[in-house]
Amino acid sequence: YGSRRYKFVERIDYSRLRDFVVYIDQAAPVGEGQPAQAAMTVQRDASFDPHVLPVAVGTTVRWPNEDEIFHNVFSMSDAKEFNLGLYNKEKVPAVTFDKVGRVDVFCAIHTKMHCIILVLPNAYFARADASGHFSIPHVPPGTYKLRAWHERLPSQVKEVVVPADGEVKIDFELGLSELPKY
Repeated sequence: YGSRRYKFVERIDYSRLRDFVVYIDQAAPVGEGQPAQAAMTVQRDASFDPHVLPVAVGTTVRWPNEDEIFHNVFSMSDAKEFNLGLYNKEKVPAVTFDKVGRVDVFCAIHTKMHCIILVLPNAYFARADASGHFSIPHVPPGTYKLRAWHERLPSQVKEVVVPADGEVKIDFELGLSELPKY
């Protein structure tokens, strides 16, 4: 990065990454589950908020535009292809995500606008907070594959056994191995 050749290349500080998602990576377990949440990705200051939105398969996401300018939200992802067309504050379109997978979303007008809708197989997921902690409540007893995900890092899967009573604590440490040391 010290070379003038790379002066415009974005440097990534991996210790400051946010938007980690932890979820049960298999078909929905039998049990009471989590109630469906209203999902929304807001366009504000020519960016999407949140940048990463995890949702359960079947969730409908609303796309309000709070900017004074037009946006054209679209995706060409395998999990969901859509184009909301040109719109401003008067219209609040919605898209239902009916296939599991990563959906990269962009604005056809503003090239730096990008977000990810992470469509998960069930509602047993959590976003890690600023300190890296997460909690997935009401998981029925059983053995599950728990996945930790971040858009810039390899994901990690651990098997977890959830007892009928009590809590389970599990740690993930996502990162890149074999990075050069400076």
